[in-house]
Amino acid sequence: MFKAILTFVVLFMFSFTIQAQTINISGSVNDPNENKPIPNAVVALLTVKDSVLTKFTRTDNDGKFVLTNVTPGKYIMMKTHPYFADLLEDIDLTKTAELPLSGLLSKAKLLQEIIVKTGNPIKIKGDTTVYTADSFKVSANANVEELLKKLPGIQVDKNGEIKAMGEKVEKVLVDGEEFFGDDPGMAVKNLRADAVKEVQVFDKKSDQAEFTGIDDGKTQKTINLKLKDDKKKGHFGKIDLAGGPIKTLDPRYNTNLLYSSFKGKRKITGFVLNGNTGQDGLSWQDEQKYGGQDDNMTMSMDDDGGVMFMWRGNSSDDEPYFDPQNGYITNLNAGAQYSNKWNDKKTLNFSPKFNSQKYENLRQTFSQTQIGDSALIENSTQQTNIDRYNVKLRGIYDIKIDTNNTLKITANSNLYHTESDEVRDAVNRGSSGTLKNTSNRNLSINSDKQALTGNIIFKHRFPKLRRTLSFTADLNSLNTDGLNKLRSFNQSYFEGVPTAIQQLDQMKDYNTSTKNLSSKIAYTEPINKKYSFEIGYQLAYNYGNNSQYTYSFSPDTKKYDVTVDSLSNEFKQNIIQHIPSAKISYTGKKMKFNFGSGVGVTDFELKDLTYDKLYERNFTNFFPSAAFNYTYKANHNIRFNYNGNTTQPTINQLQPLRNNNDYYNQYIGNPDLKPSFTNSFNLSHNSYNFIKDFWMYQSINVREVSNSITNNRIINVDSGKTTTQPINTNGNISVSLWSGIGYKFKKIDTRINVNPQFQYNKYADVINGQKSFAKIINPGISIWASKSKDKKYDISLQEEFNYNSCKTSQSPKPIRYNTNTVSIYATVYYKKVWSIISDYQYYTRQKTAQFDKSLNNQLWNARLQRTFKNNEFTVYTSVRDILNQNIGIQRNFFSNTYTEEINNRLKRYFLLGFTWDFKNKNETKK
Repeated sequence: MFKAILTFVVLFMFSFTIQAQTINISGSVNDPNENKPIPNAVVALLTVKDSVLTKFTRTDNDGKFVLTNVTPGKYIMMKTHPYFADLLEDIDLTKTAELPLSGLLSKAKLLQEIIVKTGNPIKIKGDTTVYTADSFKVSANANVEELLKKLPGIQVDKNGEIKAMGEKVEKVLVDGEEFFGDDPGMAVKNLRADAVKEVQVFDKKSDQAEFTGIDDGKTQKTINLKLKDDKKKGHFGKIDLAGGPIKTLDPRYNTNLLYSSFKGKRKITGFVLNGNTGQDGLSWQDEQKYGGQDDNMTMSMDDDGGVMFMWRGNSSDDEPYFDPQNGYITNLNAGAQYSNKWNDKKTLNFSPKFNSQKYENLRQTFSQTQIGDSALIENSTQQTNIDRYNVKLRGIYDIKIDTNNTLKITANSNLYHTESDEVRDAVNRGSSGTLKNTSNRNLSINSDKQALTGNIIFKHRFPKLRRTLSFTADLNSLNTDGLNKLRSFNQSYFEGVPTAIQQLDQMKDYNTSTKNLSSKIAYTEPINKKYSFEIGYQLAYNYGNNSQYTYSFSPDTKKYDVTVDSLSNEFKQNIIQHIPSAKISYTGKKMKFNFGSGVGVTDFELKDLTYDKLYERNFTNFFPSAAFNYTYKANHNIRFNYNGNTTQPTINQLQPLRNNNDYYNQYIGNPDLKPSFTNSFNLSHNSYNFIKDFWMYQSINVREVSNSITNNRIINVDSGKTTTQPINTNGNISVSLWSGIGYKFKKIDTRINVNPQFQYNKYADVINGQKSFAKIINPGISIWASKSKDKKYDISLQEEFNYNSCKTSQSPKPIRYNTNTVSIYATVYYKKVWSIISDYQYYTRQKTAQFDKSLNNQLWNARLQRTFKNNEFTVYTSVRDILNQNIGIQRNFFSNTYTEEINNRLKRYFLLGFTWDFKNKNETKK
């Protein structure tokens, strides 16, 4: 008994001694970036010698942990979590202690830091693709356009149009702000590539959608150029002067001046572009289009292997023919921009611009229209001379009234003046060569346009998170005044024998005015942490007036004073729309979506004042929309968008007025037109593996149009005369697939991009009241490879192949052909200051049944330059079109008509130039 008691006491004392030699350890773990605790993190103690696990636990919801009964000594403490980087620390435990707060770094943040530090070329942040500019080598003093041509997924065509992931880029911003208004060409052609830190590509939402967080379907493919910090201080600019002789033509010259001054948040920039080599740099088009011209286009195939959209819905061809790729252009562009921000509350952006152009061109056209077994063949020549100018003013004022209220005002004023003269001769024959008609026309145009647009958006945030109220108002106004003179001699034939003669000497005085005023109020309310809803109401009013009076020349009075009643008319339209709407939005960590619809009630009133006729209609339309965004893992994103919208016909399409500028091809409006409705679907996927430097994107677009505005062509085979009138049709659909895959072969330091594409278009074709469908199929593939070594060489190769097929019941044989373009871009350096820059393109267009000869040509340009003083000064000589093969030949296929145009085009010329790229003094020293 005594031994048992003694044993118990010894064991008890031994256990007490062991207990006295252990301690308790406590602490907490958090995310320093979010300043939030990290629950369920594993905290473990490992032996120093062989890393054997001795103790472990998990953090609670507050990020706290406790390790009990720990024997004092030296350990390795490990903290780990699936979403955070592991943290290992050496620790000496000698007594019970409260350990200091430990922070774990997010793996996403860690990967982001790695990308920034290593200059990885591509990042994907949500729906934004970010390119690190310095990862793509360009030549010395290159502009941003040259940089964009290097970026995977971005294409810049020969006309300077930019596409990103297959979609046209409509805006180019600089540090998130407009650069000389909304013209993408200004920034990419005039900013230096080495001033750019990042190129960000995204779909810019409307101001209201960005504020509420609920997508309204109004997006623009946008590029934002984020400048380097040291490029946003002081001043920089460029002076580029070049000139040279050319045989049989006036000397060629270019004068480009650009100056920018940055001081804090104030930016002042000005430019002058002047030359006669065809450079432009400013868009001439109206900033606001009326009537939704997208729906009123038909599709054709051009000789470069792509689908071309042709504007065929205008009842007046009173705008002269102008194609900047053809003819000879002398231009003067000038502009300035001022932007500033005060107290982080008021922002002003103001940009005036002036553009003047003189244009001349000789165009020869061959066209054949097949109608059953018969054909109409026309040969024509047209000499065009245009002198025009425009003045644009754009201002944006953004004010933060207080922490909850903001106001943004945008205003634009565009003034246009055009004077032109066209002389056209045409001969129309049958398929056997029998004369149908001949015509000679002289058309002079003198017109003025005033386009005014304005937008006001007021935004209010309530104290409750995501509860908002916004109000938007838009005003668009377009006025056109013109005085045109038409002199034409038109001879008709019957079976080759002259019959009627129609001689015209007329003056047309017209005034067209279109005004659109709309306002919308929207309220958003959070349902819970992830869901919210939006209700809105929009009221839109559209007013149009078109007054046109045509007068014949009177030999007695020597004046244009005889009214032509059949060519004179005054027409008005009033359209009122009420659109209530509702949407639901969800925002999660990886997934975002919203869906909803508006209901549009439209009151449509047209009045023919000349004939005292009133057309009244009422329509009810739905405006459904849906958007889905899923980031299934870092740098991998899937998006889906759907929108339904209504397009109203323009007043020119509605007014029953005949246009006889081309006597044998006349147009008349249709007051019975209905609005069209478009369903648009888009599904896209983007991904990038930064470790393998592998990227890819896919984009599928589907567009279906009901009540599409299509032209009905009434063709008289005997006389060769065509009358065109717009009508509504169904069944129009287009499908396009754009994709890209890129990979860098690190062993040979070469980047490869492959871009397959596919387009399918089906549209209604109506001839003599009979409807059929034209189907265009256009698959293609582009392969691009690039290799460079800094200050040694930079070489890019591109192969682009397209197959084209067009089938219509109006043509007895389908049209099938392929095109191929091989391009080489190379820069070779010598001793870092000498360089030769050259580009070469070889175009091949396969012959067809209609054109029995292939159309091939080569374009080769080269430039030799020498830089001085750390690339500040450059002297160069360049030759454009060395082989003298810049031909202005273009073939188009539309429905049952195919044409071949031959235009004047600027061919081989030489330039000797000097460039001064001046910067801050402190930058130059660097």
